[in-house]
Amino acid sequence: MTKWLGRIGFALLVIVLVIFVGLATWEPFFAKRDDVVQSSDSYTAEIIRDEFGVPHIYGERDRDVAYGVAIAHAEDDFSTLQDVIAMARGRYGAIAGQDGAAIDYVYHLLDARGTAERHYPDLPDDTRALFEAYATGLNDYAARHPGELKLANLFPVDGEDVAAGFALRQPFFFGLNGVIEPLVSGAELRREFGRDIPGYPREGTADTALRPVGEDKEDSLSLSPFGPDSAHNGSNAFAVTPERSGGPTTLISNSHQPLRGGVAWYEFSVESEEGWHFTGANFPGSPFPFLGHNRTLGWTNTVNTPDMVDIYRLELDESGQRYRFDGEWRDLETRTVTLPVRIGPVVLPIRRDIHRSVHGPVIKNGKGAFAFRYGGIDNLGQLDAYYRLNKATDLAEWEAILARMDIPSTNFIYADAEGNIAYVYNAAIPDRPEGPNWRGVLDGSDPSLLWDGPVEYEELPRYVNPASGWLYNANNTPFTAAGDGSDLAPEDFAPELGVELKQTNRSRMAWKLLSEAGELDRAALKKIKYDTTYTRAGYIADLWNEFAGLDLSDRPDLAPARDLLLGWDFTADSVGPADSLALLTIREFMSCRYQNKACPDVLDELESAVEHLTTHFGRIDPPMSELLRLRQGDIDLPLDGGSDTLRASTLWNVDEDGRLSLKHGDSFIQWVEWMPGERVSSRSIQPFGSATTRPDSPHYADQAALFVQHRLKPVHFWREDVLANAQRRYTVTNRPAR
Repeated sequence: MTKWLGRIGFALLVIVLVIFVGLATWEPFFAKRDDVVQSSDSYTAEIIRDEFGVPHIYGERDRDVAYGVAIAHAEDDFSTLQDVIAMARGRYGAIAGQDGAAIDYVYHLLDARGTAERHYPDLPDDTRALFEAYATGLNDYAARHPGELKLANLFPVDGEDVAAGFALRQPFFFGLNGVIEPLVSGAELRREFGRDIPGYPREGTADTALRPVGEDKEDSLSLSPFGPDSAHNGSNAFAVTPERSGGPTTLISNSHQPLRGGVAWYEFSVESEEGWHFTGANFPGSPFPFLGHNRTLGWTNTVNTPDMVDIYRLELDESGQRYRFDGEWRDLETRTVTLPVRIGPVVLPIRRDIHRSVHGPVIKNGKGAFAFRYGGIDNLGQLDAYYRLNKATDLAEWEAILARMDIPSTNFIYADAEGNIAYVYNAAIPDRPEGPNWRGVLDGSDPSLLWDGPVEYEELPRYVNPASGWLYNANNTPFTAAGDGSDLAPEDFAPELGVELKQTNRSRMAWKLLSEAGELDRAALKKIKYDTTYTRAGYIADLWNEFAGLDLSDRPDLAPARDLLLGWDFTADSVGPADSLALLTIREFMSCRYQNKACPDVLDELESAVEHLTTHFGRIDPPMSELLRLRQGDIDLPLDGGSDTLRASTLWNVDEDGRLSLKHGDSFIQWVEWMPGERVSSRSIQPFGSATTRPDSPHYADQAALFVQHRLKPVHFWREDVLANAQRRYTVTNRPAR
């Protein structure tokens, strides 16, 4: 008997071992592909790194430069590039577990791969050549550094893989996650500062589409490929004419992005013998900069939030596999996908059904079946559009590219050597007919509600050379952008466009400071850009009115904190005694208004802030510079600015010592000037450095001290300047695939 029990135990051990080995190894074999068509072209690029490690990449052809971009970026941050490529292949769950699997679910839901397969072959030859060269650079780096690989069989990739990453990420800039997440979880759908969407039932429960390992709280997952903080993507942008600056045409790019990860800015410059000469920054996974300047013009972006998504309720038959449309039943497209979910050393294969209707992706929850359709759906044209913008030479050419409506969203603030400034509220807004309530849930059976394509470019809000001589945007309505007498009027634009009317504190302060300024020279603009003031308006006024009205008869212990806040000077400059309390209490109220969700209880937030400060500092009034820090490795520096000030310190991690380590806010800043008759010049800064995931690099955090001091470093745009400041110079070349 003992012998049999021993044999059974051994057999069970073998079975468990086999299962463990299978779960630990299945995913790379499952993901292995034999259809990757690698480029047979050869590429050679020169990389020159300046004193801050910023790469300046040169090549005979544009594609040579793109190859060098991939190599240089991989040298500095191959870790994040792998995450982005894993997302572009639906394999991120094998790296990041359940959170990664949620993004993989969205990858399949949006049919990112299908979009790339359908439209990548139709892109112009030179654009595809750029992407193939970039993919080759990633492949070559991966082959030469196998010890850095996170996943087996993640490489090689081709241009279509890189394109699929664009198709996945582009809709989230205008907030698509704000629709997908509540549809998946069965939570309330909200727009316009928390108001419920008409026609969406309040009752019901969530399905299990995003519970691959049994998680109970669906909304704890982020369905955005940018991570859980994607809803906070912001930015400031300024442009000033020579007449108002007293000298140069000025463009200030002041993006607010996560300081690390898939949408953290990476700075570089490119120059080819085919006329591509540009300096700026991109996100990991792109062969070209998304913003910056060339010799004659430049632009920057801020996130806008037009009404780009329409939601349709589907009527399903008893089988749940057909839906009514145009008086007939149609088959619901359904396919089953496998989501890899890493848990420790093993990866679980989780099967999920993905649905589509004629409208677009479909999500089933306890309230029914809902399809959604969004601006830019099934369009890959932005891959070519950004490339052409990089090489545009004047305002007319630049606008003609934007007018294609291939870039789904984001405001563009523009300036050029001729003294022109412009602001385009860029958005591929659906071309909706008048009449229906497009802000509610639509009848999925009605074909008249199925739009096709965007509105005309001429219908968008747009400014060119306003009389004020300045333009700005701070994630606010486009109807405050150029000052009194120059601002556009909202009633001149169709309500079906769904243009936002919201304001931010940054917007109110920028409009006020720019309007009150005389000459907007470098000193005046710097003072505005780094302003830390809150104006008592909007949600700030509401919050302070609630503080004033708090009944603390049952909580007299909170009265000193409340009184300290009521006496606050409304500046997050780390000078006043209430700055730390204000920093902690404001953030959640800024966030709830920005994300159109319910705001927290004021008393609870006050209590939480007091508890945090007394626990970690022993007082409620520590200097804000002791609380808010810029941390990277051994670097630990004080910061200023708040969650919605022009000097932006938006989001942070709470470290074990109670300090707030900045993770989102002012990130890549670039200041560009065209002096009459002179060549363009620019300066820039990053919070850390060029190699944010390489602790052994001298450029891991070498810009941090300048960043906290409100200082900028030179951008070496011209080759002679690059050579004069070169710290390393080398050539990279590939081994063509056979």
